[in-house]
Amino acid sequence: MMLRALALTTLLCALAWSALGDHDTAEPDKPSPCETLQDGTASYTVCQFPLTRFAISLHLAQADGTLFGQPLALEAELREAGHEVIALTNGGMYHADRRPVGLYVEQGETLRPLVRGDGPGNFQMLPNGVFWIENGRAGVEETEAYAEAVRTPDFATQSGPMLVLDGEVHPAFRVASDSRFRRSGIGVSEDGRHVTLAISEQPVTFHAFASLFRDRLSIDNALFIDGKVCRLDLPGEGRHEPGLRMGPILAVTARPVETEPDS
Repeated sequence: MMLRALALTTLLCALAWSALGDHDTAEPDKPSPCETLQDGTASYTVCQFPLTRFAISLHLAQADGTLFGQPLALEAELREAGHEVIALTNGGMYHADRRPVGLYVEQGETLRPLVRGDGPGNFQMLPNGVFWIENGRAGVEETEAYAEAVRTPDFATQSGPMLVLDGEVHPAFRVASDSRFRRSGIGVSEDGRHVTLAISEQPVTFHAFASLFRDRLSIDNALFIDGKVCRLDLPGEGRHEPGLRMGPILAVTARPVETEPDS
């Protein structure tokens, strides 16, 4: 959850799709990579992003150092640069000044080093982990495993806790927990070529959210990204969620379609 002393009602985090605008604007020849999945009493928006079709990046600030803060600000910049924006969501935990709590790498530059050991909030619910993109592949690794791998990612963000680690739900999660919030998370296929993003549309427990990744999505390693103030924008479907200013933002854009050269 965000490391800010803010009171935010669950109602804001659980806005219904009907309140988010027109959802029928996607072009018919471009099926959405996202779908609504019902699991128990909760519904989730689950997006599947094969990296051959989509590029995933992390963004914190504009060229002048001004933090984006809102997905719409980043969307405008990406569109101006000629990108087709597919999705925008929270890109990792941040402090009150909206700077990343743990490791944060953007365009190959490490803006915040890896944090090994305890940290504040959900971040300290060890094991935590890192989501990374490197040379067209992605991964989710427990923090110590990531450190030992000595990676040089193009993008990376550290968060916590791990939802699923090597096929096992985080040991601290309890089925009967009374801690329920809206939650977002990310997982990667074993070959590193498919990234799965999920966000709950109602408050859920950590155990229920982790079980979604393991049991319904068959993902062996998944990382909690955010809770309580998490949100997901899908511009092509008219989904723009209101909310407080955030720190790092994860963006998904469409890769250009390669065309055959003229003969």
